[in-house]
Amino acid sequence: MTVQALGYLGLGASQVDDWMGFATRQLGMQAVDRGGATRAFRMDDRKQRLIVDGDLANGEKFFGWEVADAAALDALAGRLEAAGVAVARGSAALAAQRCVAGLITFRDPAGNRLEAFHGAQVADEPFRPGRDIGGFRAGPLGMGHALVMVPNLQECLAFYQGLLGFKTSDFIRVPVSAYFMHVNPRHHSLALVEGPVSQMHHLMIELYSFDDVGRGYDLAQAEEGRVKVKMGRHPNDFMTSFYMRSPSDILLEYGWGGRDVDDATWQPEEMKTVGSLWGHQGLFESIGDGPPPPDAPPMPSQKIVRAPLFVMDGNYVRQNGVCPWWDAMASGA
Repeated sequence: MTVQALGYLGLGASQVDDWMGFATRQLGMQAVDRGGATRAFRMDDRKQRLIVDGDLANGEKFFGWEVADAAALDALAGRLEAAGVAVARGSAALAAQRCVAGLITFRDPAGNRLEAFHGAQVADEPFRPGRDIGGFRAGPLGMGHALVMVPNLQECLAFYQGLLGFKTSDFIRVPVSAYFMHVNPRHHSLALVEGPVSQMHHLMIELYSFDDVGRGYDLAQAEEGRVKVKMGRHPNDFMTSFYMRSPSDILLEYGWGGRDVDDATWQPEEMKTVGSLWGHQGLFESIGDGPPPPDAPPMPSQKIVRAPLFVMDGNYVRQNGVCPWWDAMASGA
């Protein structure tokens, strides 16, 4: 693959101080002093993952897509230029701001600003979360995933898959048209949904501990209007998550337990429903304003599904009491 991960996300925001409290106390990121109107935040050993720039207009965004090295970056630039995409080489000053060795900038067919980079800088000090969490599942998987609405889905698919090397994890045609695409084992680093305008809906970040997500849910519920979509579990990436309002115009999905994709065996499938396995009340309504309605129903899948949980060595204890009845249930799940 050409692109390897979603390395960083930049947001233009007038209320940068609101982001300081939200990113550290609510999300558990570590604040980094960048000076001026810029606030940056760490999630792992990288110097920064989330960049909030007060000098950019509200709603402006840039997506930082990581490639392997300088040769891969040059090859990508050549491929884009051959396809008629305008490419600009990032200056040394811009590379320093992004904490990378080199980058190029360009736009996708929907007008989103993209930056491809190599040589992300590693911090000298260990990651210190803004609140007591076990850490974020980032590293080589990137900072998470982005869901972006675009008015020209097929054109954007050709761009991301044909030029940037994204691969389809799964897709849906009705009631909405959407593609979920991966660039590494994370089920998807980018989801494209066809809509009337180009806009980002949410950023997903994943934690190592389900309890950290639960504590985040408690914190968010204590603040009026913060929770936008209630806790639930998705049927495609199996992420257990909730969505909250951020200080910018995007939502923040806070999740745990996402599944991996193995290109040697993975076969994309068409999804028949966008309903969750359970919960996620308010997801459809999340395009509008306000918290989920008190009487908002869950969006269940068309059939009962009991999906496995994805855990890591050292992060689970095997439960006693397994019996023939459960063995039969599990084999038929």
